[in-house]
Amino acid sequence: MAEVLLKGVSKSFGAHHALRDVTLHVEDGAFVVLLGPTGAGKTTTLRMVAGLDVPDQGEISIGGHSVDGLTPAQRDVTMVFQQYSLYPHLTVRDNLAFPLKSSLLNTPKAEIDRKIGEVAEVLQISHKLDNKSTALSGGEMQRVSIGRALVRQPSVYLMDEPLSSLDAKLRADLRIELKRIQASLGATFLYVTHDQVEAMTMATHVGVLDEGRLVQFGTPRELYENPVSIYAASRLGQPRINILPADVFGDAPARATSIGLRPEQIRQGEGQESQVMRIERLGDQTRLHLSFRNHDLITVTDPHTTLKPGDIIAIRPERPFYFDAAGTRIS
Repeated sequence: MAEVLLKGVSKSFGAHHALRDVTLHVEDGAFVVLLGPTGAGKTTTLRMVAGLDVPDQGEISIGGHSVDGLTPAQRDVTMVFQQYSLYPHLTVRDNLAFPLKSSLLNTPKAEIDRKIGEVAEVLQISHKLDNKSTALSGGEMQRVSIGRALVRQPSVYLMDEPLSSLDAKLRADLRIELKRIQASLGATFLYVTHDQVEAMTMATHVGVLDEGRLVQFGTPRELYENPVSIYAASRLGQPRINILPADVFGDAPARATSIGLRPEQIRQGEGQESQVMRIERLGDQTRLHLSFRNHDLITVTDPHTTLKPGDIIAIRPERPFYFDAAGTRIS
């Protein structure tokens, strides 16, 4: 496996700045997730590493060596796209075998069969190996796409929202399985998603992108507990962080214009009165939708709560975040 290093990488498409001076270090064996909305620069970053696009500025290295001028095949990376990248006239078995038969790898047949069997079992498609890819469901096709990457065992795995088209249960299963595979192989993963649950559950480190800029990089816990801005704070956490005027509960630090409260940062049973507007019972937790001084808040409470809409409860902030007018965190 290998580390990936981007230094001052920028890329524009016409007047659109897709990446702006991005410096990112993906350590050998790390599972790094790039998180952000559509247009943040996530896929462009993957394409730069893969060699599908060329930076306007900056340097990219893999395993300590510059990849400037190297083709995608020469970089020893594999990429799973958001859309299925299968050969429709081939069976699942032949689709999985295809990258192993390249002149660069020239894998023996026995080894090809072994790898296909292992990957097919992991992805729950062993019973589909002799089916044409056109006879598969969308979820099955995406599993085959992931399998084509896993059989290669390259230096770096690049994944562009590979689970987005799967149903909820399979998505949850494959999150666990991909993390297990990554850990067992000691593999380097650079993974793109807009789904904060994927970032929180799989990543060793998360990079938050905003309009082509890397605004924060750290472990999921670091980003959740110590966000640098409202934007970064809003990328992680379910329910999302509550953002209110800084003085809504009383005095606020100088320069603060907003207060940020995650659900667990709202202490119940003491403080100022708020009204319960709606209750969501989710089994393991219950979400309370509150109205406080004409502002909406969401917090969580005991799953067996007897509260009902219209009830009045007291709340106060506990270890809140404060942000200035630009949305930057105030210490």
